[in-house]
This record gives sequence, structure tokens and C-alpha cells, in this order.
Amino acid sequence: MPELPEVEVVRRGLATWVSGRTVDDVTVLHPRAVRRHPGGPEDFVKQLRGAVMGRAHRRGKYLWLPLTDDLVLTAHLGMSGQFLIRPAAGRSETHLRVRITFTDDLGTDLRFVDQRTFGGLSLHEPVPDDPEGLPYPLAHIARDPIDPAFDDDAFHAALRRKRTTIKRALLDQSLVSGVGNIYADEALWRTRLHYERPTATMTRPRTAELLTHIREVMGDALAAGGTSFDSLYVNVNGQSGYFDRSLDAYGREDRPCRRCGTPIRRRPWMNRSSYFCPRCQPVPRATS
Repeated sequence: MPELPEVEVVRRGLATWVSGRTVDDVTVLHPRAVRRHPGGPEDFVKQLRGAVMGRAHRRGKYLWLPLTDDLVLTAHLGMSGQFLIRPAAGRSETHLRVRITFTDDLGTDLRFVDQRTFGGLSLHEPVPDDPEGLPYPLAHIARDPIDPAFDDDAFHAALRRKRTTIKRALLDQSLVSGVGNIYADEALWRTRLHYERPTATMTRPRTAELLTHIREVMGDALAAGGTSFDSLYVNVNGQSGYFDRSLDAYGREDRPCRRCGTPIRRRPWMNRSSYFCPRCQPVPRATS
């Protein structure tokens, strides 16, 4: 599933190619793509037609564009969702779910492609007086570590109260958003923390160090266009990211740790996998 860097790359593309354009028409080719819209496909088309798209925003792994008439177009990419800017006369993609055309003469349209149909689009009212037009369904999602408004001290306090393990906490979107399995493993490797480290044992300096590494790894991933293991994640121009070449832990089972040479291990974890160095990231005494 795309994580914060991948979704941020898409947001930047939308900000460049879509913001400020007026919707001419909308075609919903698969109703599941708008299943989260309260009024269904016909209402989705009716309300979006004629709207002007504002500046693209992101909260964690979610995207939204404020519209005229006090509505917000909200999007979640799910496992395989893609926003693509394509020539209006170009052929349709195999898994095209929603197509949005515009009134201008730029000659491009916006397409939502989703092979597995776990993602989707919907229209909602914004939270009153929110300067970014945050849609109501996203109000419970925490800010992410690269958000200037992220509160490091509040995060540390919440972490200590959680009474869970560190990787579980990092994937809790109500605590901190945007961090998924890949970047959690990468940040924990950089911080030399085992994924089962109890959050109650995290000191303020260790939390600060972890946040620094989360921001660093996400910044590095953004500079590389995100992480692409297959064609399911691309930017709005259909290009893949290449941060997978720089991963230090995730996906590197049995390969030597870049820091100490010990083979990286993989362990099943919450229907996923966790990758770690057994020497640099020893199992905490409390869980051994």
C-alpha cells in the first residue's frame, strides 16, 4: 500500500496538473470506486460536475481537493489506486474506474485507475473553519511527522500512554499518520530499535531520535519519487519511484546489514512482515 512519500508525490502532481481547473464531466465506470460517497455514483457525478478544484492537500495517506460549493473531493489510493494525467483523446487504461474531464483546452483529463478497487473517491463537507478544508471523515487522523504542525512532545506523551509496542504505535493512524510497514521498518533500523520495543520504555531522547529518522527516511524517499516494487504505484505521469534501491531493512531478508554485516531477518507480524537486524536491533528483554 502506498505510504506517505508515495501519496505526497501524487499530491504534488495533482497540485501541478489539476488544481484550479473546472470539471466538465465525470464518468464512473465502476461503482465500487465511489462506494464511500454517501449519495452513490449518480450524485457523485452531479455534485462534481462544474466544480472548480482547489489546491491538493494530504493527511497521512489520504488526499483531498477543496471544491466550490463547500465540498471536498476525498481520495484514498488503497492497495493499487492511481491518479493519472492523460491526453483527453488517449485510450483508456485496463482498470480505469473514474474519468474526470475539464472545461479548459489543456487537452488532458484526470483518471482514477485501481486494479484491486480497494481505494476510492468521495465528496464530503469540510470541517468548519479548517484552513485546508479537511473533510469530516479524516478529522480523526493524526498529523504526520513531516507536517509543520506535528507536535513532537504530544506524540511522545501519547506514545508512553499507549502501552503497546513501537511498530504497532507507528502504524496507528490516530497517533501518527502516513507511516506504513516499509518506512516503519526503515526508521526502526536507522534508530536501532526492535519492532517489539514497548512504547512505555521510550525515553524522550529516543522518541526524538526516532522522529528524526522517520523524517529523514521519508525525505529520502520523496527525493527518489517514492518506493515502487511493481507497477501498482506510479506518479500522475505514470512513472515509478526508485527508493526501493536504497532500502536498508525492508525486503532484504538474508542480505547483510549495511551497518554491521549480520544477515537481515524477516519475521511474520500482524499479517505482514517485519525486517530487522538481530545485532543492531536486539529483541528487548521484556519480550524475549
